[in-house]
Amino acid sequence: MDGAGGVDGLDVAGLQRRLAEFAAARGWEPYHTPKNLAVALSVEASELVEIFQWLTPEQSARVMDEERSAHRVRDEVADVLAYLLQFCEVLGIDVLAALSDKIDRNEIRFPVQ
Repeated sequence: MDGAGGVDGLDVAGLQRRLAEFAAARGWEPYHTPKNLAVALSVEASELVEIFQWLTPEQSARVMDEERSAHRVRDEVADVLAYLLQFCEVLGIDVLAALSDKIDRNEIRFPVQ
């Protein structure tokens, strides 16, 4: 991981740019409203949940051991992240700053006992 939060040359801004270019090339921007992106994010998160729906806690802990299920999990995680990044881009939210701020608030709300 590099200092900018990137892995192997990837960073949030670069991924958001790629997603925006992908959507623009297909004329999808009119559909990428905050409401539509929030709904799509919820659908993709539900698809991730579906993978784990009937697994025991033990089975869920081993889901990445089998390539077929690991591939499904990675794909759904990617879909969730893609829609979250597009949502943040449309609304002008710095996703890393928002997360950092939330962690700061949680450290105050839930102090170490």
